[in-house]
Amino acid sequence: MLPIRIRGLSKHFGATAAVDAVDLDIDAGEMFFLLGPSGCGKTTLLRMLAGFVEPTAGSIQFGERDVTRTPPNKRPTAMVFQGYALWPHMSVRQNVAFGLEVQGKRRAEVRKRVEMVLDAVQLLPMADRKPQQLSGGQQQRVALARALAVEPAVLLLDEPLANLDAQLRVELRGLVKDLCRRTRTTAVYVTHDQAEALSVADRIAVMSAGRIAQAGPPRELYQRPRSRFVASFLGQANFLTAVVAEIEPGRLLRLRTPAGEIRAANHVRSTDSRGGISVGARVTCCIRPESARPRPVTESARQGVLRGVCAGSTYLGHATESRLDLGDGSWLTATVVGNSWSPAAGEAATVEIDPDDVIILEEGSGPSVGGDS
Repeated sequence: MLPIRIRGLSKHFGATAAVDAVDLDIDAGEMFFLLGPSGCGKTTLLRMLAGFVEPTAGSIQFGERDVTRTPPNKRPTAMVFQGYALWPHMSVRQNVAFGLEVQGKRRAEVRKRVEMVLDAVQLLPMADRKPQQLSGGQQQRVALARALAVEPAVLLLDEPLANLDAQLRVELRGLVKDLCRRTRTTAVYVTHDQAEALSVADRIAVMSAGRIAQAGPPRELYQRPRSRFVASFLGQANFLTAVVAEIEPGRLLRLRTPAGEIRAANHVRSTDSRGGISVGARVTCCIRPESARPRPVTESARQGVLRGVCAGSTYLGHATESRLDLGDGSWLTATVVGNSWSPAAGEAATVEIDPDDVIILEEGSGPSVGGDS
């Protein structure tokens, strides 16, 4: 396993910057995800790590070695592709052995290594079958075994589960995580699947327009996104514009919105050049649907809640999702798990939100008015 150090890495196709001056450090043995929408530059960045695409500028370092101009076959990497890329005329065993034979390994060593990795991906009984005799999930496991067989210091995965059905993706992402942990391989994994990234990654870099919008552990990115883009890309999010009415003891903020007042713990890093929040400041808040707790309206109006009218609910099996009209042109989605109370269409409700669950986004990251989910 090797650490990866990327500095000022760029790739231009004509006037278009596919990757734009990216700086990134990936720890040895880390499961690192590149996440973002189509066209954000994540696959181009991965292919530069593999050596398939030559950078326009910047450097790539594996451990102490600069590999920026090193050809792919001279890098300590292996790649798993979205489309499996298996040799159809070879058996499973021969496909997995191919890279080891190219390396000039002895026959006994090749046989031992192939059997070990096929056993790890639970395909040893199918070693003599051809790829066309396997399911999609089994073929992807062969591709993973082939990459791990050569014992790469860096494993590169380009949306390896994208062609599989939802349940099989869940099963295989656990297998990928387990194998990388056991082999202590540094892995860089490209995906647009938020659930895949949140459940498997040690750290995630969310990309937008060729740049890193934010990088960090999954929980940090989900609970403390810095921008509207990151918040909305990592799951559902409500966005509300509010004015800071008071800064209370303990750095709690009392926020005033047209739909009522809420409180927020001041987790924001900075909202202006002075690095703080002042009374009267206009801020954009992010509230996750599962953090919004709808309650029936009572005769005595509660403090510190939002008020709205349910426009409709969707039953999801494990939860009910209600969409509330807050009356000022903005909306709030609340997800209620299990059999807890949720409003019916046309019913008024109040919404309680814990101050720790109100995320204040950095300046310029939210809308000027209203909100959406």
